[in-house]
Amino acid sequence: MKFKHFIFFPFLILLCTTACQNNDYSPKPKAYFRIIYPKKVYQQFNKSVPFSFEYPFYANMEPDISRGAKKDWYNLHFKQFNGFLHLTYYDVSGAKEFDEMVEDARKLAFKHTIKASAIDQKIIYYPKQKVYGVYYAIEGNTASSVQFFLTDSAKHYFRGALYFNERPQYDSIEPVIKFIKTDIDTLISTFRWKN
Repeated sequence: MKFKHFIFFPFLILLCTTACQNNDYSPKPKAYFRIIYPKKVYQQFNKSVPFSFEYPFYANMEPDISRGAKKDWYNLHFKQFNGFLHLTYYDVSGAKEFDEMVEDARKLAFKHTIKASAIDQKIIYYPKQKVYGVYYAIEGNTASSVQFFLTDSAKHYFRGALYFNERPQYDSIEPVIKFIKTDIDTLISTFRWKN
């Protein structure tokens, strides 16, 4: 019986050493999930609020029920992409209050400077509709990729900020951000004040 073990043991060692000699290993590149984008079709948001605009059918408009939310605050939920466009509206009564809101929008956008690789500002100017504002495109591993505000420069102030419920990794969500930016551009270009 000892002789059988003596023959089997070297055979087992030889088998293990030859089986583990695969020198052709190369690491696999990182891969990302395939993203299937829905078709761009828009619908009108026309609730009993002082504004209206178009937003995509594949996104859900939800009232913001968080603490401190006002009645005219909404979240445009891009469920497929785990993202939200937070939308807030304020009735601005005076010039001082208006100036404070504009400065707050700038501060909130530039709060991302630490992680941002670039922050581009674009003026929004639709004089026929009395829609003016600033669009902030924020690049890099930041919590928010797009922020903007719209106003009529007299009474109304509307702000939007895009966030994803994911750890910020710009290179992996960049295609989704580009896709959603088209929807934000449509929202802004179709935006109208009701009074």
